[in-house]
Amino acid sequence: MPMTLWTTLRHGTSAWPPLRTALLVSLLGAGLLAEGVRWSTAGNAHPPPAAAGVPAQPTQHLTLSKRSSSLIDMPAGAPAAHASALAVLPGDEMLAFWFAGSRESGPDVQIYSSRWTNGDWGPARPVASRESLGDALGFAVRRIGNPAAWVDREGRVNLFVVATGLGGWAASRVVHLVSRDQGASYEVRRVLPMSPLFNTSVLVRTTPVGLPDGGWWLPAHFELGNKYPLIMSFDPDGEPRWIARIGERTTALQPALAAISGREVRAWMRDVSEQRRLQQAVSRDGGATWEDLPALDLSNEDNSVAVLKLRRGGFVLLHNVGSDTRGARNVLRLSVSDDARRWSPAFDVVAGQPGDEYSYPSVQEVGNELHVTYTHQRRAIAHQVFELQYEAGTP
Repeated sequence: MPMTLWTTLRHGTSAWPPLRTALLVSLLGAGLLAEGVRWSTAGNAHPPPAAAGVPAQPTQHLTLSKRSSSLIDMPAGAPAAHASALAVLPGDEMLAFWFAGSRESGPDVQIYSSRWTNGDWGPARPVASRESLGDALGFAVRRIGNPAAWVDREGRVNLFVVATGLGGWAASRVVHLVSRDQGASYEVRRVLPMSPLFNTSVLVRTTPVGLPDGGWWLPAHFELGNKYPLIMSFDPDGEPRWIARIGERTTALQPALAAISGREVRAWMRDVSEQRRLQQAVSRDGGATWEDLPALDLSNEDNSVAVLKLRRGGFVLLHNVGSDTRGARNVLRLSVSDDARRWSPAFDVVAGQPGDEYSYPSVQEVGNELHVTYTHQRRAIAHQVFELQYEAGTP
Protein backbone atom coordinates (compact mmCIF):
# COMPACT_ATOMS: atom_id res chain seq x y z
CA MET A 1 0.00 0.00 0.00
CA PRO A 2 1.44 3.41 -0.90
CA MET A 3 2.39 5.46 2.17
CA THR A 4 0.84 8.90 2.22
CA LEU A 5 2.64 11.98 3.52
CA TRP A 6 0.08 12.24 6.37
CA THR A 7 0.81 8.63 7.39
CA THR A 8 4.52 9.42 7.39
CA LEU A 9 4.05 12.45 9.66
CA ARG A 10 1.53 10.81 11.92
CA HIS A 11 3.36 7.55 12.64
CA GLY A 12 6.91 8.83 12.55
CA THR A 13 8.19 6.21 10.10
CA SER A 14 11.72 6.58 8.76
CA ALA A 15 10.47 6.84 5.19
CA TRP A 16 11.31 10.16 3.49
CA PRO A 17 12.96 11.73 6.60
CA PRO A 18 14.45 14.68 4.65
CA LEU A 19 11.05 15.57 3.22
CA ARG A 20 9.32 15.22 6.57
CA THR A 21 11.91 17.36 8.34
CA ALA A 22 11.86 20.03 5.66
CA LEU A 23 8.07 20.20 5.71
CA LEU A 24 7.88 20.49 9.49
CA VAL A 25 10.56 23.18 9.56
CA SER A 26 8.79 25.09 6.80
CA LEU A 27 5.45 24.92 8.59
CA LEU A 28 6.99 26.06 11.85
CA GLY A 29 8.84 28.90 10.14
CA ALA A 30 5.71 30.06 8.36
CA GLY A 31 3.78 30.01 11.59
CA LEU A 32 6.38 32.01 13.48
CA LEU A 33 6.61 34.52 10.64
CA ALA A 34 2.83 34.89 10.73
CA GLU A 35 3.02 35.51 14.47
CA GLY A 36 5.58 38.27 13.91
CA VAL A 37 3.50 39.97 11.22
CA ARG A 38 0.39 39.60 13.32
CA TRP A 39 1.73 41.47 16.33
CA SER A 40 3.56 44.11 14.29
CA THR A 41 0.09 45.43 13.41
CA ALA A 42 -1.55 44.71 16.78
CA GLY A 43 -3.97 47.36 17.98
CA ASN A 44 -5.29 48.16 14.49
CA ALA A 45 -6.94 44.85 13.71
CA HIS A 46 -10.26 45.30 15.46
CA PRO A 47 -12.95 47.94 15.96
CA PRO A 48 -13.08 50.24 19.00
CA PRO A 49 -13.74 48.10 22.08
CA ALA A 50 -16.61 48.44 24.49
CA ALA A 51 -16.42 50.44 27.68
CA ALA A 52 -14.84 48.54 30.52
CA GLY A 53 -16.71 49.02 33.74
CA VAL A 54 -17.49 51.62 36.37
CA PRO A 55 -15.29 53.40 38.90
CA ALA A 56 -14.13 51.25 41.79
CA GLN A 57 -15.35 51.99 45.31
CA PRO A 58 -13.10 51.98 48.37
CA THR A 59 -12.82 48.77 50.40
CA GLN A 60 -11.40 49.98 53.72
CA HIS A 61 -14.65 48.94 55.46
CA LEU A 62 -14.69 45.45 53.98
CA THR A 63 -14.04 42.38 56.11
CA LEU A 64 -14.13 38.74 55.10
CA SER A 65 -15.24 36.10 57.59
CA LYS A 66 -14.71 32.44 56.83
CA ARG A 67 -17.93 30.44 56.65
CA SER A 68 -16.91 27.01 55.44
CA SER A 69 -14.14 24.88 53.97
CA SER A 70 -14.61 21.60 52.13
CA LEU A 71 -13.45 19.38 49.29
CA ILE A 72 -15.63 18.89 46.23
CA ASP A 73 -16.42 15.18 45.74
CA MET A 74 -14.11 13.77 43.09
CA PRO A 75 -15.08 11.16 40.47
CA ALA A 76 -14.37 7.56 41.43
CA GLY A 77 -11.09 6.18 40.14
CA ALA A 78 -9.51 9.57 39.44
CA PRO A 79 -6.66 10.13 41.93
CA ALA A 80 -5.42 13.38 40.34
CA ALA A 81 -7.29 16.69 39.95
CA HIS A 82 -6.22 20.20 38.97
CA ALA A 83 -7.16 23.60 37.54
CA SER A 84 -10.60 24.53 38.83
CA ALA A 85 -12.83 27.17 37.24
CA LEU A 86 -16.00 28.73 38.65
CA ALA A 87 -19.00 30.15 36.80
CA VAL A 88 -22.08 31.78 38.37
CA LEU A 89 -25.53 30.63 37.22
CA PRO A 90 -28.78 32.58 37.53
CA GLY A 91 -30.31 32.21 40.97
CA ASP A 92 -26.98 32.39 42.84
CA GLU A 93 -25.99 28.86 41.89
CA MET A 94 -22.57 27.95 40.54
CA LEU A 95 -20.75 25.45 38.39
CA ALA A 96 -17.23 24.26 39.13
CA PHE A 97 -15.06 22.70 36.41
CA TRP A 98 -11.69 20.94 36.63
CA PHE A 99 -9.76 18.13 34.97
CA ALA A 100 -9.17 14.79 36.67
CA GLY A 101 -7.75 11.38 35.89
CA SER A 102 -4.78 9.18 36.71
CA ARG A 103 -2.35 12.08 36.19
CA GLU A 104 -2.00 15.34 34.28
CA SER A 105 -1.92 14.64 30.52
CA GLY A 106 -3.04 11.06 31.14
CA PRO A 107 -5.16 9.40 28.45
CA ASP A 108 -8.04 8.98 30.91
CA VAL A 109 -8.23 12.66 31.90
CA GLN A 110 -11.67 14.24 31.53
CA ILE A 111 -13.22 17.60 32.27
CA TYR A 112 -15.63 17.30 35.19
CA SER A 113 -18.28 19.60 36.59
CA SER A 114 -20.20 19.93 39.84
CA ARG A 115 -23.14 22.20 40.64
CA TRP A 116 -23.44 24.34 43.78
CA THR A 117 -27.08 24.42 44.91
CA ASN A 118 -28.53 25.31 48.32
CA GLY A 119 -25.12 25.41 49.94
CA ASP A 120 -23.80 22.07 48.71
CA TRP A 121 -21.98 20.55 45.73
CA GLY A 122 -23.64 17.93 43.60
CA PRO A 123 -21.88 14.83 42.24
CA ALA A 124 -19.03 15.20 39.78
CA ARG A 125 -20.19 14.75 36.18
CA PRO A 126 -17.99 14.20 33.11
CA VAL A 127 -18.34 17.01 30.58
CA ALA A 128 -15.65 16.36 27.95
CA SER A 129 -13.04 13.71 27.14
CA ARG A 130 -10.43 13.16 24.47
CA GLU A 131 -12.85 10.90 22.67
CA SER A 132 -15.88 13.20 22.82
CA LEU A 133 -13.89 16.22 21.64
CA GLY A 134 -12.15 14.22 18.92
CA ASP A 135 -15.46 12.88 17.61
CA ALA A 136 -16.97 16.36 17.49
CA LEU A 137 -13.92 18.03 15.94
CA GLY A 138 -13.03 15.33 13.43
CA PHE A 139 -9.41 14.89 14.51
CA ALA A 140 -7.60 12.99 17.23
CA VAL A 141 -7.19 14.70 20.60
CA ARG A 142 -4.17 13.52 22.56
CA ARG A 143 -4.72 15.30 25.89
CA ILE A 144 -7.06 17.78 27.49
CA GLY A 145 -6.48 20.31 30.26
CA ASN A 146 -7.42 23.66 31.78
CA PRO A 147 -11.08 24.70 31.59
CA ALA A 148 -12.41 28.27 31.77
CA ALA A 149 -16.11 29.13 31.88
CA TRP A 150 -18.51 32.04 31.44
CA VAL A 151 -22.31 32.21 31.77
CA ASP A 152 -23.66 34.79 29.32
CA ARG A 153 -26.71 37.00 29.82
CA GLU A 154 -28.94 34.41 28.10
CA GLY A 155 -27.91 31.82 30.70
CA ARG A 156 -25.78 29.81 28.28
CA VAL A 157 -22.68 28.22 29.78
CA ASN A 158 -19.67 28.88 27.57
CA LEU A 159 -16.93 26.40 28.41
CA PHE A 160 -13.41 26.73 27.01
CA VAL A 161 -11.13 23.68 27.18
CA VAL A 162 -7.47 23.23 26.28
CA ALA A 163 -6.94 20.28 23.91
CA THR A 164 -3.87 19.05 22.05
CA GLY A 165 -3.40 16.90 18.99
CA LEU A 166 0.22 16.01 18.35
CA GLY A 167 2.84 17.23 20.81
CA GLY A 168 2.58 18.71 24.29
CA TRP A 169 0.82 21.75 25.72
CA ALA A 170 2.63 24.00 23.23
CA ALA A 171 0.49 22.35 20.53
CA SER A 172 -2.77 23.16 22.31
CA ARG A 173 -5.94 24.55 20.80
CA VAL A 174 -8.86 26.07 22.68
CA VAL A 175 -12.19 24.33 22.14
CA HIS A 176 -15.39 26.30 22.76
CA LEU A 177 -18.35 24.29 24.10
CA VAL A 178 -21.82 25.62 24.91
CA SER A 179 -24.57 24.41 27.22
CA ARG A 180 -28.10 25.76 26.75
CA ASP A 181 -29.53 23.84 29.73
CA GLN A 182 -27.39 25.30 32.55
CA GLY A 183 -24.71 22.64 32.35
CA ALA A 184 -26.80 19.50 31.87
CA SER A 185 -25.34 18.89 28.38
CA TYR A 186 -22.74 20.49 26.12
CA GLU A 187 -22.07 20.72 22.41
CA VAL A 188 -18.82 21.68 20.70
CA ARG A 189 -19.14 25.01 18.94
CA ARG A 190 -15.69 25.56 17.46
CA VAL A 191 -11.93 25.65 17.83
CA LEU A 192 -11.21 29.28 18.62
CA PRO A 193 -9.37 31.21 15.86
CA MET A 194 -6.56 32.45 18.10
CA SER A 195 -3.30 31.76 16.26
CA PRO A 196 -2.16 31.72 12.62
CA LEU A 197 -0.08 28.68 13.56
CA PHE A 198 -3.09 26.44 12.80
CA ASN A 199 -4.78 27.90 15.91
CA THR A 200 -2.31 25.96 18.08
CA SER A 201 0.00 26.96 20.93
CA VAL A 202 -2.81 28.82 22.72
CA LEU A 203 -4.17 27.97 26.17
CA VAL A 204 -6.73 29.35 28.64
CA ARG A 205 -6.76 29.24 32.39
CA THR A 206 -8.42 32.22 34.14
CA THR A 207 -11.98 33.56 34.36
CA PRO A 208 -13.54 35.63 31.53
CA VAL A 209 -14.76 39.17 32.28
CA GLY A 210 -18.22 40.41 31.31
CA LEU A 211 -18.83 43.49 29.17
CA PRO A 212 -21.70 46.01 29.37
CA ASP A 213 -23.14 44.91 26.01
CA GLY A 214 -23.44 41.27 27.13
CA GLY A 215 -20.20 40.12 25.53
CA TRP A 216 -17.09 39.11 27.41
CA TRP A 217 -13.30 38.99 27.33
CA LEU A 218 -11.51 35.64 27.42
CA PRO A 219 -7.94 35.73 28.83
CA ALA A 220 -5.49 33.37 27.12
CA HIS A 221 -1.80 33.01 26.33
CA PHE A 222 0.54 31.85 23.58
CA GLU A 223 2.92 29.07 24.64
CA LEU A 224 5.36 28.04 21.87
CA GLY A 225 8.85 29.44 22.52
CA ASN A 226 8.07 32.94 23.71
CA LYS A 227 5.18 33.06 26.15
CA TYR A 228 2.85 36.04 26.05
CA PRO A 229 -0.69 36.87 27.24
CA LEU A 230 -3.71 37.49 25.02
CA ILE A 231 -7.25 38.84 25.28
CA MET A 232 -10.08 37.75 22.97
CA SER A 233 -13.34 39.70 22.83
CA PHE A 234 -16.70 37.98 22.25
CA ASP A 235 -20.03 39.50 21.28
CA PRO A 236 -23.24 38.67 23.23
CA ASP A 237 -23.90 35.66 20.97
CA GLY A 238 -20.49 34.16 21.72
CA GLU A 239 -18.88 35.07 18.39
CA PRO A 240 -15.23 36.17 18.56
CA ARG A 241 -14.81 39.87 17.69
CA TRP A 242 -11.09 40.53 17.98
CA ILE A 243 -7.92 39.38 19.69
CA ALA A 244 -5.04 41.45 21.07
CA ARG A 245 -1.69 40.78 22.65
CA ILE A 246 -1.25 42.03 26.22
CA GLY A 247 2.03 43.94 26.42
CA GLU A 248 5.41 43.02 25.00
CA ARG A 249 6.74 40.55 27.56
CA THR A 250 7.81 37.10 26.40
CA THR A 251 7.84 35.34 29.79
CA ALA A 252 4.27 36.06 30.98
CA LEU A 253 1.26 33.79 30.75
CA GLN A 254 -2.16 32.97 32.23
CA PRO A 255 -3.41 36.58 32.52
CA ALA A 256 -6.13 37.45 35.03
CA LEU A 257 -8.21 40.49 33.96
CA ALA A 258 -10.24 43.17 35.72
CA ALA A 259 -12.10 46.18 34.32
CA ILE A 260 -11.09 49.11 36.51
CA SER A 261 -13.04 52.20 35.43
CA GLY A 262 -14.05 53.84 32.19
CA ARG A 263 -11.91 52.13 29.56
CA GLU A 264 -9.08 51.08 31.88
CA VAL A 265 -8.37 47.36 32.09
CA ARG A 266 -5.60 45.69 34.05
CA ALA A 267 -3.98 42.27 33.72
CA TRP A 268 -1.86 40.30 36.16
CA MET A 269 0.30 37.48 34.84
CA ARG A 270 2.25 34.47 35.98
CA ASP A 271 5.96 35.05 35.32
CA VAL A 272 8.27 32.27 34.11
CA SER A 273 11.41 34.44 34.17
CA GLU A 274 14.00 34.42 36.93
CA GLN A 275 12.13 37.30 38.60
CA ARG A 276 9.18 35.09 39.58
CA ARG A 277 7.14 38.22 40.27
CA LEU A 278 3.55 39.10 39.60
CA GLN A 279 3.76 40.86 36.24
CA GLN A 280 1.10 43.38 35.25
CA ALA A 281 -0.07 45.46 32.30
CA VAL A 282 -2.67 48.16 31.70
CA SER A 283 -4.94 49.12 28.81
CA ARG A 284 -6.53 52.55 28.70
CA ASP A 285 -8.61 51.95 25.57
CA GLY A 286 -10.73 48.97 26.58
CA GLY A 287 -8.23 46.24 25.76
CA ALA A 288 -7.14 47.38 22.29
CA THR A 289 -3.55 48.27 23.24
CA TRP A 290 -1.51 47.48 26.35
CA GLU A 291 1.40 48.90 28.30
CA ASP A 292 3.64 46.75 30.46
CA LEU A 293 3.97 47.95 34.06
CA PRO A 294 6.64 47.18 36.66
CA ALA A 295 6.02 43.93 38.50
CA LEU A 296 4.00 44.06 41.69
CA ASP A 297 5.93 43.77 44.92
CA LEU A 298 4.16 40.48 45.60
CA SER A 299 5.71 37.07 45.24
CA ASN A 300 3.94 34.53 43.09
CA GLU A 301 6.55 31.89 42.29
CA ASP A 302 5.62 31.09 38.69
CA ASN A 303 1.98 30.18 39.36
CA SER A 304 -1.51 31.06 38.11
CA VAL A 305 -3.38 33.85 39.92
CA ALA A 306 -7.05 34.86 40.23
CA VAL A 307 -8.48 38.40 40.39
CA LEU A 308 -12.02 39.64 40.99
CA LYS A 309 -13.61 43.08 41.09
CA LEU A 310 -16.21 43.12 43.87
CA ARG A 311 -19.65 44.53 43.16
CA ARG A 312 -19.61 46.86 46.17
CA GLY A 313 -16.09 48.05 45.56
CA GLY A 314 -12.48 46.95 45.59
CA PHE A 315 -10.59 43.96 44.31
CA VAL A 316 -9.31 40.64 45.61
CA LEU A 317 -6.23 38.80 44.34
CA LEU A 318 -5.28 35.18 45.04
CA HIS A 319 -1.63 34.25 44.61
CA ASN A 320 0.94 31.77 45.87
CA VAL A 321 3.45 33.16 48.36
CA GLY A 322 7.05 32.48 47.46
CA SER A 323 9.79 30.73 49.37
CA ASP A 324 13.33 29.62 48.66
CA THR A 325 11.94 26.85 46.46
CA ARG A 326 11.16 27.77 42.88
CA GLY A 327 7.53 27.20 42.04
CA ALA A 328 6.48 26.83 45.67
CA ARG A 329 2.72 26.41 45.99
CA ASN A 330 2.24 25.57 49.67
CA VAL A 331 0.75 28.96 50.69
CA LEU A 332 -2.25 30.52 48.93
CA ARG A 333 -2.76 34.15 49.95
CA LEU A 334 -5.66 36.56 49.44
CA SER A 335 -4.67 40.21 48.99
CA VAL A 336 -7.02 43.20 48.67
CA SER A 337 -6.93 46.59 46.99
CA ASP A 338 -9.12 49.68 46.71
CA ASP A 339 -7.86 50.64 43.26
CA ALA A 340 -6.09 47.57 41.76
CA ARG A 341 -2.80 49.45 42.02
CA ARG A 342 -1.73 49.04 45.66
CA TRP A 343 -2.30 45.64 47.25
CA SER A 344 -2.24 44.56 50.88
CA PRO A 345 -2.18 40.97 52.15
CA ALA A 346 -5.45 40.13 53.94
CA PHE A 347 -4.95 36.52 55.07
CA ASP A 348 -3.70 33.13 53.92
CA VAL A 349 -6.52 31.03 52.53
CA VAL A 350 -4.42 27.92 53.20
CA ALA A 351 -0.84 27.34 54.36
CA GLY A 352 0.90 23.97 54.31
CA GLN A 353 4.33 22.46 54.58
CA PRO A 354 7.05 22.67 51.90
CA GLY A 355 6.10 20.35 49.10
CA ASP A 356 2.34 20.76 49.62
CA GLU A 357 0.34 22.23 46.75
CA TYR A 358 -2.59 24.64 46.95
CA SER A 359 -2.68 26.32 43.57
CA TYR A 360 -4.55 27.50 40.47
CA PRO A 361 -7.29 29.40 42.33
CA SER A 362 -10.61 30.61 40.98
CA VAL A 363 -12.86 33.17 42.71
CA GLN A 364 -16.47 34.34 42.29
CA GLU A 365 -18.91 36.52 44.23
CA VAL A 366 -22.39 35.13 44.93
CA GLY A 367 -24.76 37.26 46.99
CA ASN A 368 -22.77 38.42 50.02
CA GLU A 369 -20.31 35.54 49.76
CA LEU A 370 -16.89 35.15 48.20
CA HIS A 371 -16.27 31.64 46.86
CA VAL A 372 -12.72 30.38 46.30
CA THR A 373 -11.71 27.05 44.76
CA TYR A 374 -8.19 25.74 44.25
CA THR A 375 -6.18 22.59 43.64
CA HIS A 376 -5.70 20.64 46.87
CA GLN A 377 -2.51 18.54 46.80
CA ARG A 378 -3.19 17.62 43.14
CA ARG A 379 -5.76 15.14 44.45
CA ALA A 380 -8.93 17.19 44.80
CA ILE A 381 -10.52 20.63 44.42
CA ALA A 382 -10.98 22.58 47.64
CA HIS A 383 -13.75 25.13 48.22
CA GLN A 384 -13.83 27.90 50.79
CA VAL A 385 -16.63 30.40 51.43
CA PHE A 386 -16.16 33.85 53.00
CA GLU A 387 -18.85 36.28 54.06
CA LEU A 388 -18.40 39.79 52.68
CA GLN A 389 -19.22 42.32 55.38
CA TYR A 390 -19.36 46.11 54.91
CA GLU A 391 -19.77 48.64 57.66
CA ALA A 392 -22.96 50.75 57.57
CA GLY A 393 -22.72 53.67 55.23
CA THR A 394 -20.39 52.12 52.69
CA PRO A 395 -21.59 51.71 49.10
